[in-house]
Amino acid sequence: MSPQPPPALTAPLRFRGGPAGALAPLGLFLAGVSWLGLSGAPDETGFWPILLGALTLGLLLARDKEGYADGVVAGMARPLVMVMILAWILAGVLGTLLRESGMVETLVWAVRSAGVVGGGYVAVAFLVSAVFSTATGTSLGTLLVCTPLLYPAGPALGADPAFLLGAILGGATFGDNVSPISDTTIASAGTQGADLAGVVRSRMRYALPAAAVSLVAAAVLGGGGTGVATVRSASAPPPAVGAAMLLVPVAVLALLLRRRGLMESLMVGVLLVVVLGLAFRAFALSDLLGIDRDNFIATGLLLDGMRRAVGISIFTLLLMGLVGGIEASGLMDRLLAAARARATGPRSAEGWIFATVSAAVILTTHSVVAILAVGPLTKEAGASFGLGPYRRANILDVTVCTYPFLLPFFIPTILASALTGGFDGVPRLSPWSAGIHNVHSWALLAVVLLAIATGWGREDRTS
Repeated sequence: MSPQPPPALTAPLRFRGGPAGALAPLGLFLAGVSWLGLSGAPDETGFWPILLGALTLGLLLARDKEGYADGVVAGMARPLVMVMILAWILAGVLGTLLRESGMVETLVWAVRSAGVVGGGYVAVAFLVSAVFSTATGTSLGTLLVCTPLLYPAGPALGADPAFLLGAILGGATFGDNVSPISDTTIASAGTQGADLAGVVRSRMRYALPAAAVSLVAAAVLGGGGTGVATVRSASAPPPAVGAAMLLVPVAVLALLLRRRGLMESLMVGVLLVVVLGLAFRAFALSDLLGIDRDNFIATGLLLDGMRRAVGISIFTLLLMGLVGGIEASGLMDRLLAAARARATGPRSAEGWIFATVSAAVILTTHSVVAILAVGPLTKEAGASFGLGPYRRANILDVTVCTYPFLLPFFIPTILASALTGGFDGVPRLSPWSAGIHNVHSWALLAVVLLAIATGWGREDRTS
């Protein structure tokens, strides 16, 4: 998915209270999400009222209320937002149909037969997700495909659900960070004038130690489930339809590898699972779509799947509206100017690059937009203090591959949480739980801070 930068504004919006007033809606949103998350908010729909309240506060504080409303609508109307919502809908349908077909039971049987249970299964889930995300370059696509495939089988195999989801999220992070076709890799290399292949090679020194920590944590801490005995007692192989359904994620991956696009790949996946399900009689046409004449409503698996996307879709719209209003304030320009003035040496410059891109990704909630916003400052300030293009690109990319996969108000953690719902006997986890148990992103954050503090990797330069 290609990022869409915010539209250019003729003049920044002014808010009562100055910059503090412009940031007040974001502060309300973060406080509300933290409170709901720590209180055990059941799903992403609990964040809707908080976002609506934040938008209302922004409107009240904006001196030009029509301009603020235009900024909110512009944030919601980005093509990227529409692409994400369509992806949520298709993934909801795909996951529902795969669940109904018995694919999860087949996966449990196959993994149990191979003797991979507990923490071993969590480690395998991280590796599968990492390979998928590296091959496709999309973390969201990895979550959409791998979570419904890998998560429901985990508890029955003795895997701790929270660490399992964290491993899937961490694997998605890995590819987003290192894949040569990832949008963050392309953006970080492009903004710093670095060749893509060299950036990917140099980035491994940061990504591989974090991945090693994640694998060890998965194997050691991921075996807290209670279902191993139950699964091992089931010796009969599952129906053939479940095995056939395992072809669906393989087909989606193959299309993504051919650069056919996330929408096309998911649509083909939905069509394939419908054809296979009907052919193997896993469900009938009436199961896919029917009419409840007594209640005057349509019913069926297709609608059930689409309804799974409602929560994350409305959350995405409201969040992008909030981001649009903040971007209209011009705060990013002020932030960049302040950072440029305070860099005094290589370590100081790296520290300000880290701090600025961190603030940018939190303000915009989008990794690529943050890189594009901070990229010119990074190139100018970094080059003036002798920082090579590889080093600058790596600080940018490693940093933005942490917060969105850790904090509960970013789309990846919200999406991972949303995709754990709707499975019988499997707990639905909160965005807080998903992020806290993503060992890989925590390790990445520690790696980049250590690299800045010690100068490790500062010798990275283009040839």
